[in-house]
Amino acid sequence: MKLVWKLLRQHISIGQFSGFTLANMIGMTIILLGLQFYQDVSSIFSSKESFMKKDYIIVTKQINAVSTLTGKGTNFTKNEINELKNQSFTRSLGLFQPADFRVSASMGMKNVGMQFSTEMFFESVPDEYVDFDSSQWIYKENDNNLPIILPRNYLNLYNFGFAQTRGLPKLSENVLSMISMNITVSGNQKQGLYKGKIVGFSNRLNTILVPQSFMNWANEEYGKNESVEPSRLILEVYNPTDDSIVKYFQDKGYETEDDKLEQGKTAWFLKIVVGIVMGVGILITVLALYVLMLSIYLLVQKNTTKLENLLLIGYSPSHVAMPYQLLTFFLNGFVFVCAIMILIVVRGYYLEMLESLYPDLLIGGLGTTLLLGIILFITVSLLNMWVIRLKIASIWKRKE
Repeated sequence: MKLVWKLLRQHISIGQFSGFTLANMIGMTIILLGLQFYQDVSSIFSSKESFMKKDYIIVTKQINAVSTLTGKGTNFTKNEINELKNQSFTRSLGLFQPADFRVSASMGMKNVGMQFSTEMFFESVPDEYVDFDSSQWIYKENDNNLPIILPRNYLNLYNFGFAQTRGLPKLSENVLSMISMNITVSGNQKQGLYKGKIVGFSNRLNTILVPQSFMNWANEEYGKNESVEPSRLILEVYNPTDDSIVKYFQDKGYETEDDKLEQGKTAWFLKIVVGIVMGVGILITVLALYVLMLSIYLLVQKNTTKLENLLLIGYSPSHVAMPYQLLTFFLNGFVFVCAIMILIVVRGYYLEMLESLYPDLLIGGLGTTLLLGIILFITVSLLNMWVIRLKIASIWKRKE
């Protein structure tokens, strides 16, 4: 092998192979860095909600002076619900079911002199729209224990408003979850007492959620047995960046309770930008591979006579191709290692910046990026070896 390499390494252009190495390194670095950056920042555009699935949009009707003066309701009619359900962008649709009975609650800790009581309201959504521990989100008929999900801003209003001005202790989510609420529901000349257990907090919903099973039963037990139209809907769409969603909402006077559509647009824009960047990286890599193949072809062409002589004296085509194959393999390996090192350095810089802006940022791992790099390295190396083997085989066949 050493003698064959000494014979064939003549006419090797250091400049050509250096150009290939640099171009391939740039291309692979762009591809891996684009993928890793998207994994690291994608959590910024996703909701931090602990129980509501991320792909749902809360839909309401706009409340303005016209609707107030004309008395036009803000509830959704059956026709409006069916029309929205049949839109091409709709994957599924859920309804907020309001309570048709009176609700009051009291809670406190007598040993510290804290006791609160207030009027409340309940709403529910179908259980499939709540991504929560199912073992805690269950209600059985005639059970006195009632799981509840509260808006997180209610707790903030107490801590930074009521408690601060009254000199009362502030409560954390964990502490509040350990406090039992005395819930009284009444209506239809009946009254029921329940122990409310706070099992979660919502950033997105300004409502108090209870299980759908409880709402169905309680409306029949304590309600007026009148059909109540929902004022809010949960909409799951195929693509939150679909322009037809915004146009439809504007035409119908609908709006969202959060910025989910804007988040979806931003995330979609991020995907497009990352896709373009990775596309540029792939193009650079393909061009670098073309430069390498051209260099190998020129090198083989210059050494055609020597290769023919080696084949005539008994060397096999695979033996003759081996030096060129090893050369491309080590070059690709060097490119892969350098690309990973550059990725780690660059990632360290932008992560420091992102963590200063988003302290709770969930950073993606390097596993997927390393796997992609290994796949690219193996694929490119095998392609190079296959092309070199074909070229040497063509010389052997021509000589025969």
